[in-house]
Amino acid sequence: MPHISLSDELPGIRGLLAFRPETSKPLADLANILLHEPNTLSPAERELIATYVSSRNECDYCQTSHGAIAACLLEGDEELVSKVKSDFERAPISDKLKALLAIAGKVQRGGKQVTSEDIERAKRQGATDVEIHDTVLIAAAFCMFNRYVDGLGTWAPTDLSGYKERAAIVAREGYRVPGHADAGR
Repeated sequence: MPHISLSDELPGIRGLLAFRPETSKPLADLANILLHEPNTLSPAERELIATYVSSRNECDYCQTSHGAIAACLLEGDEELVSKVKSDFERAPISDKLKALLAIAGKVQRGGKQVTSEDIERAKRQGATDVEIHDTVLIAAAFCMFNRYVDGLGTWAPTDLSGYKERAAIVAREGYRVPGHADAGR
């Protein structure tokens, strides 16, 4: 049960964004820039980073919703998403993504946990400074998003079909805030 009066119809962060429209657009814009807009990391890779951090933070809504988006972008490969969450070092992903997930996991524990060795590992695997920057920012942002969702006691659907339906929309259109003039971008 939410700690504040939220819409019973909108789960997780969606209910919070509807509750406080003044903050919804900048938060959605940040998510869209980090996860959806053109980048050298694919949207699927970036969604996997968000999913991994959210799973480490035990945020059911965020790990399930972003995991569904990642799976949608990976042509339905839910097994890969599960493997990344449980043991990304053994998952069938690139060594570069493994190095970036290691950095994301360190950020999730605390920014000062990231070492120069972690950064060098990522660079040896071909990660650019922008990719390292964006990985750290995705991890930090998802720590905030996870704490926002769980700190206000939002609800998470247990029926996975709703996540899959929404994932297809987000995978195609990105993170939009209904009612804003630029929501159709």
